[in-house]
Amino acid sequence: MGADEENLRAIEPGIVTDFTDRMTYASYLDLDTLLGAQHPVSVPEHHDELLFIIAHQTSELWLKLTLHELEAAKTALAQDDIAVALKCIARVKHIQKSLTEQWSVLATLTPTEYSEFRGSLGNASGFQSHQYRAVEFILGNKNAGMLAVFESDPAAHALLSRLLDEPSLYDEFWRHLHRTGLAVPTSALERDVRTAYTMNPDLVPLIKDVYEHPHQNWAAYESFEELVDLEENFQLWRFRHMRTVLRTIGTKPGTGGSSGVGFLRRALDLTFFPELFAVRTEVGR
Repeated sequence: MGADEENLRAIEPGIVTDFTDRMTYASYLDLDTLLGAQHPVSVPEHHDELLFIIAHQTSELWLKLTLHELEAAKTALAQDDIAVALKCIARVKHIQKSLTEQWSVLATLTPTEYSEFRGSLGNASGFQSHQYRAVEFILGNKNAGMLAVFESDPAAHALLSRLLDEPSLYDEFWRHLHRTGLAVPTSALERDVRTAYTMNPDLVPLIKDVYEHPHQNWAAYESFEELVDLEENFQLWRFRHMRTVLRTIGTKPGTGGSSGVGFLRRALDLTFFPELFAVRTEVGR
């Protein structure tokens, strides 16, 4: 028996090989649709445009799963099932790591390579990602003015309109803690959920007390840290986004009309759960 024959791995007898009337890996995942969804628009087609398309399509798939998990976490909080909510948030944290690391692949696109097909994108921009905007809405960074961007996309507009009207994940969290018996101030329970969440100083004393006496309310204590992780991961993603754009196009304006890096840099000042960070100055005083 030759070396090639020795190294040949035999197909195990139980492995299915006849898929005449069976579901296959490709059919279950609808790979024909998925792998056929990349349509470069540069003429002649530029080699690196496929990287650009796949990087963004992959991000959208992860964002779809992120929304799926955050919606489930919000529902669980409304049902006072904190364990399920935290499990969903834990999964989102792992998704965020994958999204952040993905920027390293896109960062291999040099300024010269990108410039050769950037003009073909027209006004298409990540700014127009309705799923990214939906994630921000569900986490509390709401802006009714953003709906105008999606008026030409009824499904996206409907999703964002619904999330604008509904309590955010953070709103549902405080309502849950109120139902568990914590003295959550009325200002947190009755705020206008259609507006962007802003710092509520009334919450800081409660959060401080939980941090200083964690064993008296461990579920709230653990939840605070999970939410802090969620925001930190989001900020790391934003930072890598900004640095990748800076590395690729410098300070040029974005294709969608934004100021580019300047716009992304200002986004780093946004916060979803401000009291959970403000309390760190107060704990131990």
